[in-house]
Amino acid sequence: MERRDLLKSAAALSAAGWIAPAAFLGRAAQAAEVMPLGKPQPFDYASLKGRARFMAQHPYQAPSNALPKPIADLDWDRWQSIRFKDEHALWKDQNLNFQARFFHLGFTIRTPVHMYEVVDGQATEIAYDSAMFDYGKSGVKDGALPKNLGFAGFRLNYRDDFVRDVAAFQGASYFRAVGAEKQYGQSARGLAVDCGLDRPEEFPIFVAYYLERPTRGANTVTVYGLLDSASVTGAYRFVMTPGENFVMEIDAALYPRKTIERVGIAPLTSMYQFGENDRRMANDWRPEIHDTDGLQIWTGGGEWIWRPLVNPLALHVNSFHDDNPRGFGLMQRDRNFDHYQDDGVFYDKRPCAWIEPKGDWGKGSIMLVEIPTADETFDNIVAFWHPDEAVVPGKEYLYAYRLSWGAANPYHPPLATTQATRTGIGGVIGQPRRYFSWRFAIDFAGGPLAQLPRNAKVEPVISASRGRVEITSARPLDAIHGWRAMFDLVPDAGAGPIDLRLYLRLDGKPLTETWLYQYTPPPLAERRF
Repeated sequence: MERRDLLKSAAALSAAGWIAPAAFLGRAAQAAEVMPLGKPQPFDYASLKGRARFMAQHPYQAPSNALPKPIADLDWDRWQSIRFKDEHALWKDQNLNFQARFFHLGFTIRTPVHMYEVVDGQATEIAYDSAMFDYGKSGVKDGALPKNLGFAGFRLNYRDDFVRDVAAFQGASYFRAVGAEKQYGQSARGLAVDCGLDRPEEFPIFVAYYLERPTRGANTVTVYGLLDSASVTGAYRFVMTPGENFVMEIDAALYPRKTIERVGIAPLTSMYQFGENDRRMANDWRPEIHDTDGLQIWTGGGEWIWRPLVNPLALHVNSFHDDNPRGFGLMQRDRNFDHYQDDGVFYDKRPCAWIEPKGDWGKGSIMLVEIPTADETFDNIVAFWHPDEAVVPGKEYLYAYRLSWGAANPYHPPLATTQATRTGIGGVIGQPRRYFSWRFAIDFAGGPLAQLPRNAKVEPVISASRGRVEITSARPLDAIHGWRAMFDLVPDAGAGPIDLRLYLRLDGKPLTETWLYQYTPPPLAERRF
């Protein structure tokens, strides 16, 4: 399409209420002032979906990541010293339950995002102004930045504490929130594209946010996002309510530009360096380092599954096929400070995130991607829903789900749940080991276990994709009012991971959720015993 035709189309859309941000129309459109700053335009979710669909019909225009020199070379500490001034907060003096503050571009956040306030169905762009920020020790001088620089994202504050924010949207399509413990941890994303494949992942970007002014006394706030990337565009609606669990009701409309091999719906991103079950990278003075310790799944058939996370030697991608899953999420079940001893970032208070699909999601897989990491500053865990149906251009894909952030899953399985997974060398203590084996000890509590007599004939049901299982047992564990299952795995000579499955049962009926694990034995030459 000629530049003139593109501008003409954009002008027609603007007249129809389809607001065209500069990130979509390019620098030429900025000069033409397709949407002048301060001029309200009609807005609703339907028009946002229409614009995302229109964008998908045209070639992708990558946003410029070139930053002005004063902030282009800022390191982490200097960038972090830039603070938004509270007196400029959106809705500051309107006696509302919410306020919004904006992030400054810099460091690795280099793509400008356009911000709009929506009032009575009219959207008005919020102009960047360097006067909104205190540049602290950054070295940036007043007046050194252009007036059209743009923002890096925003954060929300709630009435119970206008100092500490409860949600933040910043960087690509990342966002996160806190529960009652007011501690950030893992992140969510708008969309994952080709995650875990043998090529670089594509990261779609929210190029514009629309913050709808809440009514007075309202405990819910609505934000809209416009997503763009080389492969797909999208329109998102977030209806958010703080509380014991911070709840986001999310609607997503996706419009592919091309066929996507692996699309990830409702992706969660976390960090797992080491824990009680995987101490491969345990070279730190702290006993455990992780934002989350397991993937929890509630299948469409009603089965509850717990899969402890690992920090693998090589990329691991696991798929759990399902039909209309009831929920999944990355959980931080271990909330005992003594297990982390971190009084700086408080891993024991990191929030869990639970995805509850709404409507018919059909057949597909909950995918878990585990990436090797040697450092806690790198996210190396991703979980998302991948539909069986191919995602192709020319179609609209609608997904709705509830995302809950908090100390625990809002839904509690009726069965006992996994409390801990521990591993170590196998064999019988006091007897010489004649071959290599690996011990697994899994603790369960809750559900019906606390009421069982000590002599109950509890049976561990164990299976392994390869190798041999031996020395199995299940016995009461009074310390947690639960039971402990133990077994040794004797790996075969094959390379690659071994899938394990276990649950406890009594009289043929399950007592616990299903514990899954993926264990990678050392090479034959390193299997010392």
